[in-house]
Amino acid sequence: MSDFSRQEMMAIATGREIRDGELAIFGVGLSMLAGYFAQAYHAPNVRSLTEGGVYGATPVGGLPWGIECNRISANATSFTNALDALGFLVGSGRCDVGIIGAAQVDKFGNVNTTGIWNSPVGPGTGAPVTRLSGAGGANDIASSCGRFVIMATHEKKRFVERVDYVSSPGYLTGPGARQRCGLIGGGPSAIITTLGILRPNPDSLEFELDSYFEFSGVDEIRAATGWHLGVRPDVHAVPAPSEAELEALRRVDTTGMLRRK
Repeated sequence: MSDFSRQEMMAIATGREIRDGELAIFGVGLSMLAGYFAQAYHAPNVRSLTEGGVYGATPVGGLPWGIECNRISANATSFTNALDALGFLVGSGRCDVGIIGAAQVDKFGNVNTTGIWNSPVGPGTGAPVTRLSGAGGANDIASSCGRFVIMATHEKKRFVERVDYVSSPGYLTGPGARQRCGLIGGGPSAIITTLGILRPNPDSLEFELDSYFEFSGVDEIRAATGWHLGVRPDVHAVPAPSEAELEALRRVDTTGMLRRK
């Protein structure tokens, strides 16, 4: 069996969600690794995009450090700006899929990257206990992409019944809520974690356990989730990365920046 890290497993599982020929937007770090892995392995015709407007690039010399890094801007088909990327391609609904991260995520796939208050935010709420980096372009991606995938470390403090603050909308409060708010995107199709994969129930839109990685299990995942996590009847183990998948992933991350246990 190949030796791989949990982050590599998560990146490969996320990359498997990307389909050849799609217009796809990636954030930084693991989401970018997942997206460019897909391009390197099974989706050579994916049309990659970053929030900064780098379009049609293939990483050169390792995983890019940011959304406008020389490693992706050097050979881009076009190099424009965030207005074109988020305002035109994403905001108009032309983008098929996006990948975003989460500091907190709840049972409806709502994402918080703004701050931790230890209780939902309301009128008169003061400053957060912990200030986070903010939504960046993730709100645009979550609001308007055909679908989006969330990547997150699976810990009880991150997987909560209700996020303290909705930085990027999932299914909000359940069926019909996105439509009532005028969001044109389809919503989150999966939450891929360091332990497994959650997908929305087709009726309630509440996320439930679809599959687990070979080094985890149903009990561990439920214990690491802050809501009563449903489990699909056909829950199963996710296939481990093949040698070819790991080779493709590591061609993208040649410096091993994200190759952690």
